Amino acid sequence: MEKHKDREKMICRILLLIILTSCVSGSFVVNVTQTSYQAEENHNITLEWTFTTKPDRSTKTLNILCELITDKVSVLYHVLEGVEVSESQDAKFSGRVQSDKDALREGRIRLQLSRLRIDDSGRYKCKVKTDYGFSSDDCQLNVTAAADELKSKRPTLKSQKNNILIGATAVGVTAVGVAVVLIIVCTSLYFMLKKKRIHRNLYADVEMLSVSEKQTGTDRILCAGPTLDQSESSVTQRKDSELL
Repeated sequence: MEKHKDREKMICRILLLIILTSCVSGSFVVNVTQTSYQAEENHNITLEWTFTTKPDRSTKTLNILCELITDKVSVLYHVLEGVEVSESQDAKFSGRVQSDKDALREGRIRLQLSRLRIDDSGRYKCKVKTDYGFSSDDCQLNVTAAADELKSKRPTLKSQKNNILIGATAVGVTAVGVAVVLIIVCTSLYFMLKKKRIHRNLYADVEMLSVSEKQTGTDRILCAGPTLDQSESSVTQRKDSELL
């Protein structure tokens, strides 16, 4: 019987401890005031969380760790036993984070992040631990390019298109110019070759005429030769007849 009573007491104590623990942990809560933030590059934004406070507890028991979670983890804000630890802050946030210490005493974590960058986008998680509990909550920040940058980029795109069109036109004009030059050169060569052929034909005709004239002269000489011989022979015959 005594052993049975001891077991019951032990079970009751364990259950009581579990209930007390759950009550203590449930009494401390961290909540983000806004789950999603949207901002432009180079602007400022304030991220805010609230946590449960107790008037009789000192801030020296307060430990806070706020981080940016992307493909890596970067420390945004760190408080250790009520004292801000700037050495823990990531270099990318250096000089850009301001905390409201008065709000911290009231159970609010207000962090102003200035000169926003595109790479500030991501999930921000804030963990708070005290001697009476631990809790955490997170929010999403999306930083977009500034409107003036988008406007400045649009003319650039238009100018690029204009440059492409101008380049294409220049190439087309150049191609036409080259084609015209080639046509002129080919035409000139054609007429030069034609002229040369004409000169060659004339020269050949002249040579043929000279050859034919030479042949004609020779024929005349050949034809005239026998006539003279015949006259001489007739004269000789006459003289012989007279002598007889």
